Amino acid sequence: MVKTGRAVEYDRYGEIDELHFVPQQLPAPADDEVVVEVVCAGLNHIENFTRAGDFQDRLPQTFPAHQGSCFAGIVKKRGSAVRDLAVGAEVIGHAVGGGAHATWITVPATAVVRKPSSVSWEVAGGLYLAGATAYDIVRSLHLGEGDVVVITAAAGGVGHIECQLALAAGAKVIGTCSPGNHDYLRQIGVTPVDYGEGLQERIEKAAGRPVTAFIDNFGGDNPALSTELGVPESRFSSSEHRLDVEIRFITAERGDTEPSMILAALAKLIADNKVRVLISGFYPFDNIAQAYEDLAEHHSRGKVVVGMQPVETGARSHWYLSAKARTLAEQRG
Repeated sequence: MVKTGRAVEYDRYGEIDELHFVPQQLPAPADDEVVVEVVCAGLNHIENFTRAGDFQDRLPQTFPAHQGSCFAGIVKKRGSAVRDLAVGAEVIGHAVGGGAHATWITVPATAVVRKPSSVSWEVAGGLYLAGATAYDIVRSLHLGEGDVVVITAAAGGVGHIECQLALAAGAKVIGTCSPGNHDYLRQIGVTPVDYGEGLQERIEKAAGRPVTAFIDNFGGDNPALSTELGVPESRFSSSEHRLDVEIRFITAERGDTEPSMILAALAKLIADNKVRVLISGFYPFDNIAQAYEDLAEHHSRGKVVVGMQPVETGARSHWYLSAKARTLAEQRG
């Protein structure tokens, strides 16, 4: 068994170049913990903002700081009190206190759920924060048959999951997005509308009946747009509320069982083909800084993840990039 791994740290607030690898020894779990060898881990926009120091009031960091809330992997060790997870079990989890961007992570056994065999490592590794945020927001609106919901930034990591959960609840979904994402949204059953002047009229035409709910992942003029569309205040979910939800799940503590309950529900929806999480950028762990750069430039739809042990022959030097980032890289030669 390999005894030395790597973890990503940063020693002060700053840009992506503050990230660096440090050696990691195989941990020993406490009685109620498991040590998981991370196969894939997700990246989230809020991690870029947190590292930059934008949320020091709500997400203060203790240095050296670690990033990563989402992971999937294989149980390597278990504490003496853990009975329902064997060594070798494949799991999806959330990193209590952060630190998923590492070879191994130690978490309470209650912070992981079993990974269905039909759910890929990439999807499982990127599921937690975006999935839990989307699940909580859609659940709060009590959507059902007859509802028409507008979802902004609908092709994003959180947005594309919200769209599918809303569809599964029976609602008609209108997603605002750039033209390059229209075909993708149509494929998952969403009616796409482009941003820009005349947005209200395009939404009303696409809806064909009153809009009854609005999920805002972007901010800007969307609160006013929701009001103009006649959406009741109780059925408007703001971008500020989304941030609150994300922080709630990032800071979930050891005794909090809701994150795992949601992870299990999402994993079942994915296994049953009711939700499909799109992975548009799959980077080797060595290239985690480039993965964060891609994420920051909004080159991707869906999720960006890193794989801790990807196999690559070198024949396709940009195989891991999202489509937009790959095109830019090829243009640069």
